[in-house]
Amino acid sequence: MSNATSGQSQVAGSADVLTADRVAAALRDDILRGVLKPGARLKDFELAERFDVSRNTLREAVKQLGTAGLVTTRLNAGSAVRRLSEADAREIYIIRRTLELSGVDSLSRAGEAQMLNISAAIEEARRAAAESDWSELSTASLRFHQAVAALNGSARLDAFFANVLAQLRLVNWVMTDEPSFQMQWVDRDKGIADLLLQGNRHEAHIKLSRYLDDSEALIINAIRRSPDGLASASTSS
Repeated sequence: MSNATSGQSQVAGSADVLTADRVAAALRDDILRGVLKPGARLKDFELAERFDVSRNTLREAVKQLGTAGLVTTRLNAGSAVRRLSEADAREIYIIRRTLELSGVDSLSRAGEAQMLNISAAIEEARRAAAESDWSELSTASLRFHQAVAALNGSARLDAFFANVLAQLRLVNWVMTDEPSFQMQWVDRDKGIADLLLQGNRHEAHIKLSRYLDDSEALIINAIRRSPDGLASASTSS
């Protein structure tokens, strides 16, 4: 093979990977927004048609989601969005404490854009609560905590935490009364955001730590009460 032909193949291969990355990101966002629920089947043909990509590219994207802990694939059974366990939930909260509290501690190094992301997420949560849009409220809260972790100033951590928050959305399906579950965090998210915007790192750290403790306890108790460990994906969002 000539060098020119080899170079063309490498470029084509890189383009395929980039396309798979974009498809994986879009599907992860569907999970984060509650569009794809635990147990939802990922059908190659339908998704390849939706994203206008080859089935091989789609399978590569699904493989990436599997590596990120969001999808399971079984021989002769296809791929589906994961149902997470109590152990998964506990690990998610270990990661949340590590990255979100570290983000708060890095507040003095935050830039204007990072602080604007915090304000925007809180404003979106306020609108969703006013409209009783519980799915959007859940997403806005996740976006807020994503913005808190982003105060660390690391693109690699941001990419990692995006997968963790998508896993958290899957865990949150265990809460059968989503309106009550989501409304209790609205004022607490805003209180933490106000402290961050005021530059009060110490109080924000304390309030966020308590927030994470309370949130984890509710999730773990709900998982233990659920007959199959996690609520079925038929729960409304």
